[in-house]
Amino acid sequence: MPLPANAPQKPPRAPERPWFSSGPTSKRPGWSVEALRDAPVGRSNRSKATVGRLNQALDLTRSILQIPEDYRVLMMPGSDTGAFEAAMWNLLGPRKVQLLAFESFGQLWADDAVKHLKLDAEVLDAPYGQLPDLSRIDPKADLVFPWNGTTSGVRVPDGDFLKGHDGLVLCDATSAAFCMELPWASLDVATFSFQKALGGEAGIGVLVLSPRAVERLNTFDSGRPMPKVLRLKAKGHADEKILGGDAINTFSFLVIEDYLDALRWAIREGGLEALMARCDRAFAEIEEWVGRTAWVDFVAERPEWRSNTSVCLKFIDPAVTALPPELQAKLASKVGAILEAEGVAYDVVGYRNAPPGLRVWCGCTVDPDDVAALTGWLDWAYAEALAALQADGVGV
Repeated sequence: MPLPANAPQKPPRAPERPWFSSGPTSKRPGWSVEALRDAPVGRSNRSKATVGRLNQALDLTRSILQIPEDYRVLMMPGSDTGAFEAAMWNLLGPRKVQLLAFESFGQLWADDAVKHLKLDAEVLDAPYGQLPDLSRIDPKADLVFPWNGTTSGVRVPDGDFLKGHDGLVLCDATSAAFCMELPWASLDVATFSFQKALGGEAGIGVLVLSPRAVERLNTFDSGRPMPKVLRLKAKGHADEKILGGDAINTFSFLVIEDYLDALRWAIREGGLEALMARCDRAFAEIEEWVGRTAWVDFVAERPEWRSNTSVCLKFIDPAVTALPPELQAKLASKVGAILEAEGVAYDVVGYRNAPPGLRVWCGCTVDPDDVAALTGWLDWAYAEALAALQADGVGV
């Protein structure tokens, strides 16, 4: 397919902040390393200074996310993965478990439940771009699911399907927290990471537990050997020190200080409603562009399923979709490489297991104006990448 005579020209304006990675995500606007200058480095993790930092971060997290006062909020090693694994290993077993798998991490939790924990489990799956049939959810079963599919750009539209659920509800909320409204009354577990939620540094996750989840800890003994970094119980009951906010192992206080800086920025911006509005404005820029662009579409098949943070895009140009998947993936990688070489967008290639395409983070730390500026560059880079494939003898 020859390139059109009116191929896009290189745009005159570039995004001021070219960070569109889906994790770790962009730092908050105006961030610099000076934000970490007061971090209590070199101090014991049991000192008043460091414990105070942890408590402040947990208190601000609860306040901004509007987490109920009777829910426990604590930090876990291993980012969101560590937090969610801790919840699964400690809580699941006394009931049948259903798991929603519609992208890579939902499938990871399903594999853990079936292959490693060997639970009485049912996996409700769906291909990339779709949600499982939510009407198949058994209200008496424990339920495990990601709120937002970071690798597919598909999210659950709301929490209506959770109303009246009798089993525990475990929600991986790592690319939803601070960006989407979460129905806390319907969630018994929610987890997220600093690196997704507010552009923080990696390695620490947040675990939120409802009173029902704490009751499960106190009444259920799985009998499983439990690694220390996942252990939420002591002497057969919920460990009140850990659930009260004590560090389960030694955290980096540079990471904690960075998270505190992001939380303070969130408050200055106007709190949760303002953060969600920033995401919606950024997503609206992508949505408008997709609506007038012939070569690209959302991976998510229905508008109500489309994530406003991890925006996943697929190629729909017939000449491209006729290519083998490996050549489509090569095209996506070329688009990403061209943008990176220009210094206008980093890390916008889709997830390796997703349909070949692009992924643009539109979370609350990204400026909507930068997303608007990016769209013209995507058109230009796509045309350049097609030309490069043609020069290599690929028939597009």
